Amino acid sequence: MANFAGIPDSFAQFDQSNIILQSIPYDGTSTWGKGADKGFHSFLESAKNMELYDIETDFEVYKKGIFMPDPWTGFTDPTSMFQTVYRNTKELLKTEKFLTFFGGEHSISIGVMKAFYEHIEALTIVQIDAHADLRPSYNGSPYNHACALHDANHNSHVVQLGIRSMDSTEKEHMHYENVFFAHQMQENNDWMEKSIQLMKDNVYITFDLDAFDPSIMPSTGTPEPGGLDWWTTLKYLKQLFAAKNVVGFDIVELAPIDHLSAPQFLAAKLYYKMLSYKFANHGK
Repeated sequence: MANFAGIPDSFAQFDQSNIILQSIPYDGTSTWGKGADKGFHSFLESAKNMELYDIETDFEVYKKGIFMPDPWTGFTDPTSMFQTVYRNTKELLKTEKFLTFFGGEHSISIGVMKAFYEHIEALTIVQIDAHADLRPSYNGSPYNHACALHDANHNSHVVQLGIRSMDSTEKEHMHYENVFFAHQMQENNDWMEKSIQLMKDNVYITFDLDAFDPSIMPSTGTPEPGGLDWWTTLKYLKQLFAAKNVVGFDIVELAPIDHLSAPQFLAAKLYYKMLSYKFANHGK
């Protein structure tokens, strides 16, 4: 596998890298648009065409080193996927590197988040997403993409942003004081400061790309109108990374559309911006 964004080998070796980029190309439970298992390949192809100097932060974060292990694959069902991801994430946490993950659909995050909330104290999981994902089970499994936040929401501290689609059965599982619905976020920008105030010292971000409006991110399995725009999202992420110790993140649900390159380039740029905010702010 080629290095992320074509960076030199000297910045892509495990021992010299501060960052791990782990691919989990799983698309076993998506219920509408398929193709999230192909998202990582398109993401990497787009990243090859991305400038590696970030103007906003005056930083070249790739020089911190970005190592890509072999993808986690070969799952036989949602349960085996969860068990493998959970077990492997616990092993990665022992490296004490900055862990990032790329899906795959949102069910891959369940095992990742469980490993993180068991390992790191005073942790808040920040979900940026169009969907609540709070069902206890869906299509016979608790490890479905529609259940992505259920376990974390009951066993950790979760703040949800951008939500604009949910089933009525999810209301009983929702902690409304920690939820920022999309229609509310359109009315007032105080959601940025208020949501950050709700967080503990350490933060893990799970970013479902359908949080973006389909006008800029159509390449996802369940595009919902009324989503976030690019600059608002970056403004928020910059504030979040500056205010809290972000300990890791995942990006999920990129389902490429043939002959449409802009969405996967957006995903590559988002990934790199998040790394830039992390390491430029903290100088690590």
